Amino acid sequence: MKLERAVVLSQEELYEDTYLMWLSCPPVAKGASPGRFLMLHCGDAYDPLLPRPMSFHRFREAAGERQFAILYDVRGRGTSWLSTRKPGDELTNFGPLGRGYAVSQEAQNLLLVGGGLGIAALIALADQAIGAGKSVTLLQGARTARKLYPPDLLPPEVEALSATDDGSAAHNGYVTDLIPQHLSWADQVFACGPTPMFSGMAKVVREARSRKPVQALLEERMGCGTGVCYGCAVFTRRGVRLVCKDGPRFELRRVFS
Repeated sequence: MKLERAVVLSQEELYEDTYLMWLSCPPVAKGASPGRFLMLHCGDAYDPLLPRPMSFHRFREAAGERQFAILYDVRGRGTSWLSTRKPGDELTNFGPLGRGYAVSQEAQNLLLVGGGLGIAALIALADQAIGAGKSVTLLQGARTARKLYPPDLLPPEVEALSATDDGSAAHNGYVTDLIPQHLSWADQVFACGPTPMFSGMAKVVREARSRKPVQALLEERMGCGTGVCYGCAVFTRRGVRLVCKDGPRFELRRVFS
């Protein structure tokens, strides 16, 4: 995989410890799509050594090129370093990687479910779906209101509902509590979030006896992003699979029974 240089176009703290960064890197942007990701080096020289996986958060056409954004939380040395980058700085990265979301042409009603930073990968999908004339309902969950993605940044056509663990905004509880009332409406379901959320979703889908396709974008620690290190292996009904290479998109029922 060829290393590329991305130029920082802008960066801002969108909400508590969560940053939005726009990047220019035509070779990586060319094949990027919702649900795929890139590996981004977050440090000077080789410290930290390993790159970080970042979902493609949004796309735009500007200055005659396709540009993309990433959305990330500041959690450690690498992302702390990344949060200090300024416009004009260059970052080493490679991608696009993995299997992204696959939307059926026949599907008209799309249900999107995001937990925590899993919302990052769903916004590009929402943008794309609205542009294709589809109906989109987005359910997002977070620990507290301060960690919710601002709904005013979504396309106005998107119906957005939220849940917070502490009850500080909207529904008091988990985002999976909101799924049953929308499941029958949806032609396809797309999700991204932590493992406990997927386990909860599998239970909801099973209890509803629904056969609706549910595409889950798994979040796992990655060392290489190319299937070499086997650090992101998961057990599925079809055996061990690698999130970076075989995913990150999986059918929910094949991983969470």
